[in-house]
Amino acid sequence: MKPLFDKTSHKISKLTTQAYSTSFSLGTRFLGSGIRDAIYGIYGFVRFADEIVDSFHDYDKQKLLDKFKRDTYEAIEDGISLNPILNSFQHAVRNYNIDHELIDTFLESMEMDLNKSEYNQQSYEKYILGSAEVVGLMCLKVFVHGDEAEYIRLQYSAMKLGAAFQKINFLRDLKADFEGLGRSYFPNADLDNLTDEQKKEIEKEIELDFAEGYAGILQLPKSSRFGVYMAYIYFFQLFKKIQRTQASRILEERIRIPDPQKYTIFLGSYVRHSLNLL
Repeated sequence: MKPLFDKTSHKISKLTTQAYSTSFSLGTRFLGSGIRDAIYGIYGFVRFADEIVDSFHDYDKQKLLDKFKRDTYEAIEDGISLNPILNSFQHAVRNYNIDHELIDTFLESMEMDLNKSEYNQQSYEKYILGSAEVVGLMCLKVFVHGDEAEYIRLQYSAMKLGAAFQKINFLRDLKADFEGLGRSYFPNADLDNLTDEQKKEIEKEIELDFAEGYAGILQLPKSSRFGVYMAYIYFFQLFKKIQRTQASRILEERIRIPDPQKYTIFLGSYVRHSLNLL
């Protein structure tokens, strides 16, 4: 039965989200029940593409990514895929009219990770657009239930919030990206000798993105506002911890928030939401 297969596909996307991101899965739990499956579907799609370029070192990554792209577009066209992750994703794309251009741009950024190790300002901005900003826009399509006018109105804020999250991930994963994958995303930072001054310049950029993103969160529908706010609060607290950390230490270890502290953060966010203090 197709409905059973679709339900199973959604569960697999949810399981993927829970396995790869405690914080994102917690935030998604506080979205309206009618939109959770679509967000899990988007996350599963994004995560699998990212895994291809980041993790499958013993395989032909280009070949795997090319096949993933073909399978993605085929799933969207046919309205079904035997890959449960893509079957879940195509539902989100078709149900919420997610622009194919957003998918194209995202996959282009994944391909950049196969061929590029150092980024100048132009390629950095292109990568941020594809790897983060358009993902924010995919999610926004779901958050506004496909309402095109609302989507256009909140588009800029969604892009800025996605950019802030990605840049924080870059700072958090600086050691793994630079030493493990040979990547240097920030164009004006010397990762062989990252200084606190260089780090502060990156942080100023993130602060501006955060401010623009937060303004958009406050205007989201009730069904999505609190879940997105939860993600915002988690990344904001992670950002504050990174700000308190010296540049030299960021190059030595991955800065993270322990799971018990994450739950405390989310509980505090829930209280603020309940008291209408967002």
